Parts: sequence; structure tokens; C-alpha cells
Amino acid sequence: MSQSSALSYLIKNAQVVNEGKIFSGDCLIQDGRIARIESSISSVKVDKEIDAKGLFLIPGMIDDQVHFREPGFPLKADFASESRAAVAGGVTSFMEMPNTAPATTNRHALRDKYKRAANRSWGNYAFYFGATEHNLEEIKNLDREACAGLKVFMGASTGNLLVQNPVALEKIFQHSPVLIVTHCEDSPTIERNQKSLQEELKRPLQIQDHPHIRSAEACYASSSLAVGLAKKFDARLHVLHLTTEKELALFTQAKSKRITAEVCVHHLTFTSDDYASLGNLIKCNPAIKFPSDRAALRKAVNSGLLDVIATDHAPHTWQEKRLPFEQAPAGLPLVQHVLLALFELVLDGEFTLPLVVEKTSHAVANLYGIEKRGYLREGYWADLALVDLIGSPQPAQPPAYRCGWSPFLQKQFRSKIVGTWVNGQLAHYADEWIGQPQGQPLGCQAMREKTYKVN
Repeated sequence: MSQSSALSYLIKNAQVVNEGKIFSGDCLIQDGRIARIESSISSVKVDKEIDAKGLFLIPGMIDDQVHFREPGFPLKADFASESRAAVAGGVTSFMEMPNTAPATTNRHALRDKYKRAANRSWGNYAFYFGATEHNLEEIKNLDREACAGLKVFMGASTGNLLVQNPVALEKIFQHSPVLIVTHCEDSPTIERNQKSLQEELKRPLQIQDHPHIRSAEACYASSSLAVGLAKKFDARLHVLHLTTEKELALFTQAKSKRITAEVCVHHLTFTSDDYASLGNLIKCNPAIKFPSDRAALRKAVNSGLLDVIATDHAPHTWQEKRLPFEQAPAGLPLVQHVLLALFELVLDGEFTLPLVVEKTSHAVANLYGIEKRGYLREGYWADLALVDLIGSPQPAQPPAYRCGWSPFLQKQFRSKIVGTWVNGQLAHYADEWIGQPQGQPLGCQAMREKTYKVN
């Protein structure tokens, strides 16, 4: 649908959540943008008016870390299937990872992803470029607005995306023209832990061993190396999916940052205690750790030590997840249920609703230099979610992921995503998808020189 033919909407009587405040107001959407936000808007002609009394209006989530598996893994997922699930969950934009088949390690592969997402993605999209030990010249020539950033797997990857050579790492941190994002786990430490446990336990390894194999020491060895390299070369670094209390000492609460960090919803939700009931369904890398780590991560979100909450959405088939522990792949699908899980923490008093909006929308837009998104401001793209914080347990919407399962299958949530707008068009409402995909390229400006400034 072209902008000139876009429908107009008037959302009345909402509780508007934006920039640390909650206030009663109306929101007018015209030509794909937020035209007005006022305490009361009347005498305006629109295509559709929605009474949002008792509901909360928030900017849609911008998920800075997903694996939508295209190209290469059609049985697991693709842009169409996973973006549909995302908008059902209030996620209106996403940044997708390079470990596909083929991997996104050259400009041709990057362009191919944008072509694949065009007219098929229900949410707005950007893609990471993948670092290898041999594609430095490609990295040097990256267009700063053509990718979300440079992904460096400093552990736990396959194929040629694992970068461990010290010289290669130094050159990447020295020369990357864009934001560097890292997966930090030290492979030699993981291998030593695995061998030691096998010798000690004298049995096949099980899911309960996962946080001991991919331990806090393995995470810290890698994340401290990344932070050290970023400081040495004054590189702009964003460390993904922090899982341990130990690593938090590497980061700062400063208002202006060159080094930032992300935490994922499953590491804020689950602990090692949940392996007994969920097993491989919550096997992921880095591993879900211990109750003390989860408590420290939640505290760090509240204090501002952690900048962004994301999903690391990574679907695998049900059959794969039923394999024995060591053969089962790591990763779980989350985009449809991420906000519902975070709202549980709001209702439990762990977080405030404005804080969740800050970490899932405002901060992501600021960190990645995404213009005119991530806030409820006049003139900004209308990427919105309408939320009912019901307060009483309700069955969750069935998973829309292609893999067909969720770690929350038995969970009842006390909130509901009533509607989601993408670029001003209602994409999902009352458990139904509406119209056609409206996603657009995000146009990130994740520049090396940019310093992230906290509101």
C-alpha cells in the first residue's frame, strides 16, 4: 500500500507510554505517521476510530537480535513466517543475524537479504554483516547505512563465522566502519569445561550441565576481551545477550557510552531451575544461568547498566529439540511472546512499564541511529502496539512461528497485545493479521564514530 493510499486511524482514550511517562491521550495516524498526540482529539475524519479505554499505547518493539533463518533453513523459519509472529507480539522492527546459508559475509549476500524481505516482511528490517577471519576488505568497505552493524562471533558459531585468531580480531576492531556487535563465549574454556565434566560425571552430559559447560568464566573471558579491544581501538561496541553477574562489572551507567550491552528476555525470565521442566526447549547459547545471575541482570536493567532488551529469537524444529542434549541445537523462538513475558515482570513489580518501553524501543532507536522510530512523537512513523494489562491469567495466543512451538506453551499471561501498527497500517488486531506486509528497511546509521547517549 502506498503512503498516499494509507488508511488513517484515531486511537482514543489510551494510556500513552512514552519517554518515561504515562498519560491519557488520543493518537491520530495519517499517511503512515503519528500526526498528533493530544489529551483529546475530535472533529477529525479518519478511516477507522478505535476506543482504547483501559489500554496502553506503546511504541512497537525494535528487536536488535533475531535469527529468521532465511536463506537456507526453510523448515525452521523465513522472513514472512517469523515477521508475522513478531507483529502479533508487538514487535514492529527487527535486525537479523548473518549466520544463514550462505552466510551474510559479502555485499552480494547482504543485498540478497534486503531483496528477500521486500514485500514479504510484516515488520521493518535491517541486517547484520558477518565478520570472518578473512573478509577484512569487505568490512572496511561497508556502507554505514546498509547494515545494522558488524556481527562478530567470538565463540559458539559454525562454519567460517567463528573469529578467534587474535590478529584477525584486532584488525576487525581497528578497521570496522560500523558498530560492532559480539557473541562472547570463549571456545577453549567451553571445551575444557565439557571434557572435565565428562571425566567427573562418567555419564552422558545433560541439559542441567549446560550452564556449567558454557560457564560464567567462558562468557567473561570473551566479553572482557571484546571490551578490551574496543577500548584499545576506540571502537563502538555492543555486547549481545549478557547472561552472568560476573560480566556486569565490564559495563558502565554513564550517560554517554562507546560500549553498550544487551540482555535477552529468556535470561531475564528463566533460570537453571527451569531445565528440569523445559529441558532442551530452553537450551541456548550463551546458556541460561543461575538464579543469582538472573537477579543481577534484572537489577542491571533497572540501574541502566544494561541498555537494551532483545530476544535472540532462534527457532529450530520440534524434532531437533527432542534430540539428546548434546545433539539438540541451541536457540528458542521468542518474538511473539517477548513483550508478554516482560509485562509479567511489570505486573510482578520487577520493572516499570516505561522502563520496558525504554529498553525495547527508545534505547534501540538511539543506539542504532534509527530515525523517526522508537518513540511516540508527532512526525514519527506509527509503529505502535496497543496493550491490555489484564491482570488475570489468560491463555497465550498459539505460536505463529513456523516451528510451531514455544517455551511458553504452558504459560498463561496476564496481558495481551490487542493491536499492532507498522508504518501506520494496522497489521494485527484481535488475533487476526490484516492486509499485506508493510515492512520497510530501517536505514540504520550504526556508525563507528557514534556515541550512544542515554536519555
